[in-house]
Amino acid sequence: MKSKLLAAATCAAVSFAASAAMAQDDGVTNGGPQQFYAKKGADSGAFAKPFPGAVNKGAFNMKAWKYGPAGDMPAGSTAPKLWNPAMIKLRNGGQLFSATVNSDSTPEQYCAQANVETNDFIWTELQHAAGTWHDIDNMWKACPHAHAVPGVRIPVENEMDEQHATDRGALVVVIPTVRTPEEAQRSANWVFFPPLGHRSAGSNVTGTYWNEMAGGQLRATYNDNLILINMIETLDGIQNIDKIASVKGLTGLFAASSDLGNFSGYRQGTPDYERLINIVHDATLKHHIALCGPSAWATRPDFNCFQGGPPGAGRGPGGAGRGRGGRGRGDAAAAPAAAQ
Repeated sequence: MKSKLLAAATCAAVSFAASAAMAQDDGVTNGGPQQFYAKKGADSGAFAKPFPGAVNKGAFNMKAWKYGPAGDMPAGSTAPKLWNPAMIKLRNGGQLFSATVNSDSTPEQYCAQANVETNDFIWTELQHAAGTWHDIDNMWKACPHAHAVPGVRIPVENEMDEQHATDRGALVVVIPTVRTPEEAQRSANWVFFPPLGHRSAGSNVTGTYWNEMAGGQLRATYNDNLILINMIETLDGIQNIDKIASVKGLTGLFAASSDLGNFSGYRQGTPDYERLINIVHDATLKHHIALCGPSAWATRPDFNCFQGGPPGAGRGPGGAGRGRGGRGRGDAAAAPAAAQ
């Protein structure tokens, strides 16, 4: 018992130390070169005039700012550019499958699904389930290096939920009901580090999970490994699909089987419904991004990422199945789902 308590205390201390170090938002270890200090009580004029040797010349202009190399891979680094196994599989032409686990599930239920070898990622359901980020954190940290990487569907694109998702270790983020290119752009802004996005580099546990896999270069490679999926569920999403699909950093579009029926008034298998699915299909081909949908559509041409496991594979231990948030039923001639 004493050895178990000692091990737990040691683990907690290491975790606290790592978290404390990452909590230093400025990321510096000293005061910096004194020749750049502003003189006490005096306006330095920095907004109007750069220091000698600066890359950015003239008065400060955010739109003209040349982004620096601080986040680049060091010269000669042997760290892998891709280390997220789900992204590697997708880039190599494979199909990604998942299991849906509600955000109010137990760590045991989560890990049972995460250890199923046919699951590439876990679709942690936050949009339609009653769990909290505290619940999700407890699930993900119980088995961060299971076969399936952690993923989550949040309720809407926003800085808080996307920052929580990425800070807690998500490698797949799903954004539902994307209607406009502005929403799609916001979804990318909050999951990606600059210059691609606007994600803050504050305190998080992501590094403790993935930095070793990233060869110590998590910050330099993270944007290449995060999978971002936007769900197309409404007629305005269809109307704006070309601009949505063109957002830089977007990994794929999800053709939401139930809600496209819900918002269109047509059932799967009818010409009007299937036209909408093909519009999503065509946009992903044009913009060279993934085409996602319910796993029942795994045999449809060009679909390569799914909510649900491979057809016929079953649900695996734990029985989490699709969860209450499962928009991806894909049942033949399914009636439009009730609004979720």
